[in-house]
Amino acid sequence: MTLPLGPAPLDADPVWTAECLLPAVPASVASARSLVRRELTRWGLDAMVDDCSLVVSELASNVVRHGGTVFTLRLGSNGTWVYGEIFDQGEGLPRQREADMDSTDGRGLLIVRELADDWGVVRSARGGKTVWFITGAETPATVPIVPSRARLAVG
Repeated sequence: MTLPLGPAPLDADPVWTAECLLPAVPASVASARSLVRRELTRWGLDAMVDDCSLVVSELASNVVRHGGTVFTLRLGSNGTWVYGEIFDQGEGLPRQREADMDSTDGRGLLIVRELADDWGVVRSARGGKTVWFITGAETPATVPIVPSRARLAVG
């Protein structure tokens, strides 16, 4: 289930966190994927590396294309689930598009929807937005972080 606008419910704080600020340039998509691979491997979550890397890659690509000049990638985990969020100052909200068979783009949010247990968008009171996702949660109703209230959140 996708929450188009609104925070994820809070259950538990992450044990591990990672964060980086990246310029909204194409090379940052690879940097974001590298961070995901490095941190999830360090946290012993090798089975989630590929899916999380692809989700982060799609979200980071959206920022590079539509979101502004910089973005923040944050990850958190308790060893079972992985929560991620990307914040950017862009005002536009991501929306899933219909892509035909010959399209070379427009499938990013479809990929996010298929790979993540849940995802959503939260507008920031200071402008911009946070796009979050969760993988490895037993049910989307037990998403562990509230982007607007947790230490991973954009303040």
